Amino acid sequence: MSLNKDDEILGKAYDSKLMKRLLGYAKPYKKYIVSAILLNIIVAGLGPVRPYLTKIAVDDYILNGDYNGLLLISALLVASLLLQAIIQYALTYYTQLMGQKIIYDLRVKIFSHVQKLALRFFDRTPIGRTVTRVTNDIESLNELFSSGIIMVFSDVFIIFWIFGFMFFMAWDLSLVTLSVFPVLIYATFLFRRKVREAYRDERKHLARLNSYMQEHVSGMSIVQLFNKEKDEINQFSGISGDYRKAKINAVFYYAIFYPVVELLSSISIALIIWYGGYNILSGTTSVGDLIAFLMFTEMFFRPIRDLSEKYNIMQTAMASSERIFKLLDDKTLVHNPDNPKKFNSVKGKIDFKNVWFAYNPEEYVLKDVSFEINPGETAAIVGATGAGKTSLINILTRFYDIQKGSICVDGMDIREIDKRELRQHISIVLQDVFLFSGTIKSNINLRSSEISDEEVIRAAKTVGAHEFISKLPHGYEEEVKEKGATLSVGQKQLISFARALAYNPQILILDEATSSVDTETETLIQQAIEKLLVGRTSIVIAHRLSTIQNADKILVMHKGELREIGTHQQLLAKKGIYHRLYQLQYKDQELGNLVK
Repeated sequence: MSLNKDDEILGKAYDSKLMKRLLGYAKPYKKYIVSAILLNIIVAGLGPVRPYLTKIAVDDYILNGDYNGLLLISALLVASLLLQAIIQYALTYYTQLMGQKIIYDLRVKIFSHVQKLALRFFDRTPIGRTVTRVTNDIESLNELFSSGIIMVFSDVFIIFWIFGFMFFMAWDLSLVTLSVFPVLIYATFLFRRKVREAYRDERKHLARLNSYMQEHVSGMSIVQLFNKEKDEINQFSGISGDYRKAKINAVFYYAIFYPVVELLSSISIALIIWYGGYNILSGTTSVGDLIAFLMFTEMFFRPIRDLSEKYNIMQTAMASSERIFKLLDDKTLVHNPDNPKKFNSVKGKIDFKNVWFAYNPEEYVLKDVSFEINPGETAAIVGATGAGKTSLINILTRFYDIQKGSICVDGMDIREIDKRELRQHISIVLQDVFLFSGTIKSNINLRSSEISDEEVIRAAKTVGAHEFISKLPHGYEEEVKEKGATLSVGQKQLISFARALAYNPQILILDEATSSVDTETETLIQQAIEKLLVGRTSIVIAHRLSTIQNADKILVMHKGELREIGTHQQLLAKKGIYHRLYQLQYKDQELGNLVK
């Protein structure tokens, strides 16, 4: 099974270039960052205050029996806890707010960029991968901004504050406390390296699992039709088992690291008790100092454990940001001209001149194609599968750009026209209809405020869709499920016709638009087409030659070349490719009638 290499990108645990670029999205929210850092410094400093106050309480008040002084210290301890809680709340609020704002900006930017990408990008990129960039990878960055970077500051500030208080109180006890520090650094380095390897393995198996799930859910009908459920379960169990092992392997290193930190913490405490207790007996250290250092030790190892978690967040975020920026840097675009020309009024004249086109370099699917369609004419395009019929439409609408030749609309090369303006005058009805989740009305006007409800209804009536829509429980407000699951193929096709008409195009393209409907629906559509084509330049791609006999001209494509052009009668008289296609369909039709 193929894996998406992008999903295996791990990169560095910290990449300064990526981080600098990420922080660029945080610039608009500097006030949140400054506020969060200031609050971090304060809240980090309040923690070590408590051991220091405890030392004072023990040495100055408890051992001396000063109840009033003890009451005052206790009040200060409670006040420091309350103040820390309030500041912690503000800190959490600011970091989460900042994180959500940054993530919102990034998510919108990615979606906007994806909409600008050419279809060539989507030809080579699985849909699931693109969706993952806007969901999972963005969420990883949310953790980085809301609980990663800022909280790393918090842990570091806590450690520095603890160091400051410890050395201020007793430098010798501080050195004893930090004697296990070299071992802790080595354990952390080893843990980081092992977890990195385990994380890479985990990502690889997760990519396999996601790929398998996406593929087999999409092809569930085939799995069930051929009774392959048991085989697929066994296959899935194996892939899932590999992921489980990788996950357990990663957990194993965490399960070792945390006890090691706890062990080192216990050793540090034991050393403090031994050394501090000896000094108490010799009179060089107070009981309050010993108690304070025991508290400092517990506080010191807590941010160390937290930093290991932040490392995991940082590593995930770096991998996610690398994938996100790879998408944002993708320049698979159909570029607009710097100074685009504008239409005065579109008449709909289409002129192909010596057009060569290839999806892949030098693998031409259209070869030296030239033809002309006059305003208001209906041109039909026929040919065997793979002849280049749909490719003609793709390049006319500038979903792809041609390699040689030129395509002109009303005498202007379409590469000199803004894509949006060009497509504004073209409507397409495809064989495979795509409906969005929403209502019947929103699928016809695509939520455009410029198309009124009356225009929606008029378009539906013209194509014969109004009758079935009006019978639905909520009419034009009827909810459309994902991909129009509750509608028949014919009903979806009629809605797509209404959608094309609602935008009142000057150029209308029908890409085998009646090949998936029944005879009754096809009759309705054919009646509608006769009305639609009046006054519009139309291009009709059709397998059923009976539907295009009245076209003004018929273009016969064969292996990427325009082999014949003429009317239905002219092409039949030539006894060429069109004649053979017609004879084959005529025999098929006769056979069908005999079967009936």
